[in-house]
Amino acid sequence: MSKDCGNHGGGKEAAVRRILTAVIAFIIIVLITIFLVWAILRPTKPRFVLQDATVFAFNLSQPHLLTTNFQITFASRNPNSKIGIYYDRLHVYATYRNQQITLRTAIPPTYQGHKEDNIWSPFVYGTAVPIAPYNSVALGEEQGRGFVGLMIRADGRVRWKVGTLITGKYHIHVRCPAYINLGNKAAGVIVGDNAVKYTLVTKCTVNV
Repeated sequence: MSKDCGNHGGGKEAAVRRILTAVIAFIIIVLITIFLVWAILRPTKPRFVLQDATVFAFNLSQPHLLTTNFQITFASRNPNSKIGIYYDRLHVYATYRNQQITLRTAIPPTYQGHKEDNIWSPFVYGTAVPIAPYNSVALGEEQGRGFVGLMIRADGRVRWKVGTLITGKYHIHVRCPAYINLGNKAAGVIVGDNAVKYTLVTKCTVNV
């Protein structure tokens, strides 16, 4: 009886090993397939363009407090003909000399199909945001000259869709320089009572 039980236990172990081997082989085949598809199609990262900015408020007060409120419009294009892009998360905000000056505004999750364009127009704002004294001085000088140089940023995560395969999440970082002529309202279009819309059409850098 004990000999038969030993053989039975050995059979179970052999079956488990075969199952594990099959699972590992399947995973390896799937990974190789994904790699080959990825290598053949060579996905290209999306392209972003900052189109305009409508400024509702941009006030620098003492001691070193900045209040801003503006709406930006930027376009994204998927240049791939066989690969879709899932934007699972995208937060937009503004910085001045690498210091964040607005809150982060979330873009709703979306899917971008082959050769498709998306346009987003989020509001970004900050109320009495403390900024570094040296940045306050530099910003005051730029305002005095008229032009203010900001950086509109978008950080998030994306996934690539190739046929029925969907990859894991990748970080995406978008940087769009915005040089706004706050000293000359005539350089833009008056919107409502006190807002001014400035056309920018600036190409953004994208890192994935």
